[in-house]
Amino acid sequence: MSPTSTTTRMDVHTTSPLSPEDPPEIGGFELLARIGQGGMGQVYLGESPGGEQAAVKVIKPALVDSESRLRFAQEIEVLKTVWGNRVAAFLDADPEAEPPWLATEYVEGADLRRHVDAYGPIPAVLVASLGATLAEALALVHKQGLLHRDLKPANVLLGPNGPKIIDFGLAVFAESGSSLTAPNTVVGTPMCMAPEQAGGVKPLTEAVDAYALGAVLLFALTGRYPYQAANVNVLFHMVTDPDTPPNLTGVPTELSPILASMLAHEAKDRPSLPSVVKEFRTVIEAHGLKVTQARRQLTALTTAKPAPGYEATAPTVQLLPPVPTDTPPTQAPPAPLFVPPPSPAPDESPAYTPTVKDVPAATPTPACAPGPASAPPSASPPRAPRRSLQARRTAQQLRETYAAKAPF
Repeated sequence: MSPTSTTTRMDVHTTSPLSPEDPPEIGGFELLARIGQGGMGQVYLGESPGGEQAAVKVIKPALVDSESRLRFAQEIEVLKTVWGNRVAAFLDADPEAEPPWLATEYVEGADLRRHVDAYGPIPAVLVASLGATLAEALALVHKQGLLHRDLKPANVLLGPNGPKIIDFGLAVFAESGSSLTAPNTVVGTPMCMAPEQAGGVKPLTEAVDAYALGAVLLFALTGRYPYQAANVNVLFHMVTDPDTPPNLTGVPTELSPILASMLAHEAKDRPSLPSVVKEFRTVIEAHGLKVTQARRQLTALTTAKPAPGYEATAPTVQLLPPVPTDTPPTQAPPAPLFVPPPSPAPDESPAYTPTVKDVPAATPTPACAPGPASAPPSASPPRAPRRSLQARRTAQQLRETYAAKAPF
């Protein structure tokens, strides 16, 4: 994982106590627990002076140099421009601190990958609800002149208020001259990567996020990706080969056409995200449900608290009956009927989703698995943050570019 990736992946089932070497606070956030770690550093559950919880990521000191600080500062400037109900909010950051840190909204819930790995595929109508929600969220991001570029199941958090998208560390301004990556590089996760992205085509368009969303929803439905291979070079070949169609085995008939179009090899053949929302809404209504009812049932399914003694079986879900035509408009819909499964044992070694970042397009190679995390930074007296003139100039250039390209 890149040292400058702004991932804030969290799971309430994997928090652990602070170690004696952990600092008591970072950037004014009191640190309460560890909620994840990897090759880039440590992520903590923090609390602001006013009581707001946050995911506070601290970059590993061994990975900090002038270039990584600059790129981290650039990515933070991009993250500041991303907003929406379905996007984990940016709170604060200091790329010039020792060590650099970033704080984002804490979403109390597992990611989609963990949920499917633990409980199995999600029912089709609820996947349609997930698709409508995420497509609408991504369409709003695109209106802000941004692309996500690395949407995957692990970047969809299933919180108590519905799903939220995280990790905009790879986001760039759409169709602008600003890029946070070197030319001739492939950045993203191969299993959810659009063919043109895997082939190093630039500039990328909104169609790459439509493809990635199709891959995410296919995983939610089946537990599989459009293309899978043990060797990343074989995987890249499958993704970029126009004669190798995506594997849609097991997709219900009602969702097969929309997923097939989202996973089309050519970007021009993929639907726009607003049209994707309409397609999924049609599927939901064909089940006799309102969109809000389907979303409530999705949230009930994905946030039910499991009980001890979990066995790896799919959850039991009883969907709401069709809405009667004579139901008064003011009558509250019946509560979702959901029987949660027993609790899983803590996931000590979650399945690894390979991520390729900054790999030359001509010879793509997999990113290395995160190595052993170095000792977290020890507590030190508060110090005034250093402000890099180069970082400020770069941030100003990004803001000017964004202002010129933004539709508002």
